Amino acid sequence: MKTLLALARQRRLWLCGWIAASSMVASQLGAQSVAPRITSEIANSELTTLHGSLHPLAQPQFDTGRMPADTRLNGVSIVFSRTPEQEADLQALITEQQDPASPLYHQWLTPDQFAARFGVADADLAKVTSWLQQQGFSIDSVARSRNMVRFSGSSGQVEQAFATEMHTYNLRGEQHIAPSTELSIPAALSSIVLSVGNLSDFRPHPMLLHPAQPEFTSSQSGAVHFAPSDIKIAYDIPSAYTGLGQSIAIMGQSAILTSDITNFQSASGLANKAPTMVLVPGTGSSAIYKGDESESDIDLEWSGAIATGANIVFVYVGSSFNYDVSDSIQYAVDQDIAPIISVSYGYCETQVSNTFYNAMELIGSQAATQGQTIVASSGDSGSTGCSGFTGLSAAQHEALAVSYPASSAYVTAAGGTEITAANDVAGTPPGYWTAATTADVLTSAIQWIPEVAWNDDALGNGLSSSGGGVSTLVPRPSWQAGTIAGQPIPAGTKRLVPDIALYSSPNYPGYLFCSSDPSEVSGSCSNGFRDSNSKYLTVAGGTSFAAPIFAGMVALINQAKGYTSGQGLVNPTLYTLAASANYSTAFHDITSGNNNCTGSSSLCGSPATGGFAAGTGYDQVTGLGSVNLTNLIGAWTPPPTPVIPTLVGTNTSISAATLSPAASTSDTITITVVSANGVTPTGNVKLSIDGGGTAYSNSGFTTTAALAATSTPGTATATYSASFATTGSHQIIAQFPGSGTFALSTAAIQLTVGGTSSGVGTFTIAPSNTSAGSPTLTVTSGTSGNETITITPAGGYTGTVLMGYNTSNNTALANLCVFATYVTNSYASLQVPSGVTNVATTLTFDTKATDCYAAAPVGSTPLRILSRTTTSKNNAPNPAPLGVAFAGVLLIGFLSRRARSLRNLAGIVLLFGAALAVTSCGSSTPGGNNNTITNPAAGTYTITINAHDSVTTSITASTSFTLTIQ
Repeated sequence: MKTLLALARQRRLWLCGWIAASSMVASQLGAQSVAPRITSEIANSELTTLHGSLHPLAQPQFDTGRMPADTRLNGVSIVFSRTPEQEADLQALITEQQDPASPLYHQWLTPDQFAARFGVADADLAKVTSWLQQQGFSIDSVARSRNMVRFSGSSGQVEQAFATEMHTYNLRGEQHIAPSTELSIPAALSSIVLSVGNLSDFRPHPMLLHPAQPEFTSSQSGAVHFAPSDIKIAYDIPSAYTGLGQSIAIMGQSAILTSDITNFQSASGLANKAPTMVLVPGTGSSAIYKGDESESDIDLEWSGAIATGANIVFVYVGSSFNYDVSDSIQYAVDQDIAPIISVSYGYCETQVSNTFYNAMELIGSQAATQGQTIVASSGDSGSTGCSGFTGLSAAQHEALAVSYPASSAYVTAAGGTEITAANDVAGTPPGYWTAATTADVLTSAIQWIPEVAWNDDALGNGLSSSGGGVSTLVPRPSWQAGTIAGQPIPAGTKRLVPDIALYSSPNYPGYLFCSSDPSEVSGSCSNGFRDSNSKYLTVAGGTSFAAPIFAGMVALINQAKGYTSGQGLVNPTLYTLAASANYSTAFHDITSGNNNCTGSSSLCGSPATGGFAAGTGYDQVTGLGSVNLTNLIGAWTPPPTPVIPTLVGTNTSISAATLSPAASTSDTITITVVSANGVTPTGNVKLSIDGGGTAYSNSGFTTTAALAATSTPGTATATYSASFATTGSHQIIAQFPGSGTFALSTAAIQLTVGGTSSGVGTFTIAPSNTSAGSPTLTVTSGTSGNETITITPAGGYTGTVLMGYNTSNNTALANLCVFATYVTNSYASLQVPSGVTNVATTLTFDTKATDCYAAAPVGSTPLRILSRTTTSKNNAPNPAPLGVAFAGVLLIGFLSRRARSLRNLAGIVLLFGAALAVTSCGSSTPGGNNNTITNPAAGTYTITINAHDSVTTSITASTSFTLTIQ
């Protein structure tokens, strides 16, 4: 009893002190008065250069001509700077928020508080949006932070407004677009405009690698690979914590199949829990890209495998070619989607323009004030971080360089380690792995396996080593100084990379994962971690694994220490702990190896480029080293108030009366929050409609809905009446923010406005007999032809039919353009009303490649093949993914082989884009004339039309016809 009374008195005293302090905190965090900065008329006759706005790869030797003036550019961004006073205020706030002695310690801003204090004045927003509209642009949205406006228009309008020319560029066979000169802006805007973005399509690289070894089987090699249970043993991850009450946002630039994630969880012995999918509004339709799908698979699988109780949210961009993962980051921060953000992409610093860097740092600093921790991969090319990036000279490829955003001072950079070849053996000795048996062993690691710096360059599969070195962009942060393990951190004025490192080698031993990417094992994870033939595993490596794994570890730290709303930048704490007596127990100091460029002379030069060596304390290969998470949690700075009791898990789901409401018609949205212990959640859910925004947005806004208890114990619901005037796709994100009792959780839903469905019956589709009684369309090269598709309903079917297409040779027809009169959510769309015998629509197949990027014919919307559709066993149209993923599980079994075969997927990924084509890294993008883009080759091809009902996707049909190009 005495203990209970003492605890009650302690809590009462703490509460009184908290109430007294909170009023002071509220005044310090409250809205600030932002003065307007645009003091004169915005005149196009008085211009000033926006220095640093020319993309480093927009070079004359790659220039292939000017883009057509009527090319549509969607979602261009204009980013606003902060005043010197705002910047000083922000940096002081970040310092206070990380100081346990400050009353502002971990008192995070909301996006709206951030906007009121660090955004631009409403008067300035009004002037900028008015000027943009005067230039002929349409306003798409305004960021919640009030530091960015997105707008759309033609290439010609961009040229006129910003005094430049939009050109196409050919870099090693890859087509790209970008302004050909630095941009200019009216002088009246010079005090406020920081950058103008989304005018190019140069995407960052995913940080993942395949093993160097060819195919092996367990009987041949007895190979070992990391599974989640092995990492938990190796890094002493305590089972007492699961990340409950935490959220991790994974950044992507490709859609994924959630079945790959649940397959990975099943193979790992984990409970199935699909991620919450959030497509960044305005970025086009959901699309799968080769090289990116698998990256996202890895990040989602491994973050969730470490933090099994956390809410995993996948934030990704769609089909619009001028968006990439940086836009995912911006959205995740602007909407404050999760306290932890994981990024496995990187830009070579040499290719980062000043304006892009400034805009990204703006995002990073906002994340820090909102309590968001960003973890990013440091790179996989060792000390030569620009090696392999298109468009650079040999000297630039071979120079010492690091990757951004890992080098940002607002990011924790995750580098790579590996085990030695001698320790990459099952059984004993050496005693690190369970002995091989006739069956795969899911948990093989026995203990922590000593690490060395990851460097597999010598294996001959290109550069494969831990990114690290010295930034040329980022000033040295104050926390990256001092002495670690008796050794001073290397002196200098620039940021050092990485901060920590974890196992990353694809070879020693590599990680298991599951992916439907066609460049991975066909039938990946059909039988546990093996393929459909029970033979091959999907294995990879890279710092793409280190980043999400450490993000999962941060979730466990947050849970253990009661940080329910995040802890922002964790680097100050990491370096403080490493500088103390805790270093020897909480960290594994990696003292052997280097990230020197040791590949071929064509990659590393002659003499070869050097690098950095691992050593005692901090080094530019492994940072502070890897971690013993149990000891790190024990040493981690606790909050200054009592640790919040273990939170009750919640699950938020969202549903709609109809997923395809008519325009301007009310649709009831129901949000359900269920607790894990039967106690009913209370409070409000936060709703973000089409990305939030302000009054300057066309449709985006935020609101709340109150929860009400239901008759089911532990369950509460809230309702919201949604109505959208515009047809197409609309997104609603629901966030239950949690409380001192309940954990937070998130859900999202996509509505297709304008579609209806009976949900019953069937339909068939058929092409016209266009030539001699057989379904053949003949087109002369460089011209177009029409094919009429007829839909015949049966069994009482009514609804909206969405159509995508596939070809028998997608490579040869890469520049085939397809136009349709009606397009919904990136599909050719046709309404089938009640009582009709059949309905028809005409698709235009255009073999003039440049038409893909010109304005569409009047009344039409351009459609361009971006990925392929197939037909599954139940005849539902499915996408063949175009991604590259890697996962690892410690199995005694087989290494992956790189397979190109396709597998059945759920849902169409063909993109009938409403404007320009979107392409994945390494594939063709818009060009400006017939000399830079090749028309589809003459020949005979099969075109398959796959169709499904917009609401009931199990109602499907397909048909084929012959396309002959003469």
